[in-house]
Amino acid sequence: MKTLKNTLKVGIVALTVAVATAAGTVTEANAQTVKNVVLVHGAFADGSGWKALYTVLTKKGYHVTVVQNPLTSLEDDVTATRTALDKQDGPCILVGHSWGGAVITEAGNHPKVAALVYVAAFQPDKGESALQWLQTAPPAPENGVLNPDDKGIVYYDKAKYHAGFCADISEEEADFMYASQGAFYAKGFITPITDPAWRHKPAYGCIATEDKSINPVIQHKMYERSNTKVTEIKGSHVIFMSQPEAVAKVIIQAANDASAKN
Repeated sequence: MKTLKNTLKVGIVALTVAVATAAGTVTEANAQTVKNVVLVHGAFADGSGWKALYTVLTKKGYHVTVVQNPLTSLEDDVTATRTALDKQDGPCILVGHSWGGAVITEAGNHPKVAALVYVAAFQPDKGESALQWLQTAPPAPENGVLNPDDKGIVYYDKAKYHAGFCADISEEEADFMYASQGAFYAKGFITPITDPAWRHKPAYGCIATEDKSINPVIQHKMYERSNTKVTEIKGSHVIFMSQPEAVAKVIIQAANDASAKN
């Protein structure tokens, strides 16, 4: 009888350990469910600017895809983003910087998108354009966005690029970023959103507190309206370059939250 009780006791302990281990494994698996991140750059930049954030995320086990926006129109950038989303092998977090926020707002209805992350980015509603929001607050003196040229392309004043766009990265990095930027066609700025994805999916926002390109007041107003979960990060318009760990933390939170719902 004593031997039987001891056997049962050992069996119960083993079962408890096994259940706990299994529960831990399930929890860990759920936390790892969303491992894909798609990054969408904005105007006056290209995909190379994501390198620091790419490095942080990939070292943490995430599969990262960088979209190269043609910047020729909202429709073209959305198509490029959807093409990248089609290739994902599971759910993903869709991240947009600056103009890229308008792009992910339209492209984010893709079925593989689990959540949206706006990084100092526009977040228009249905019928609204990025330009409408840009005009809701006076530009900073450092802002160097120029009027469209005769081809409808908008450039950033080179003399103001470092101070107005990316003040907290090195001058050398800023020079490369300026040299590698795409040609941004102004019609994208005035094209309205048709179906904002943030109305259907969880949204997270990183507000750049020292932003001279999109006034932080504008960022706060957009994200408050949509009930976006906001994180303030001290830095310029390119916080994804100067503060990649902080931006990565928000993306990882979005991935973990989405995983917990699966």
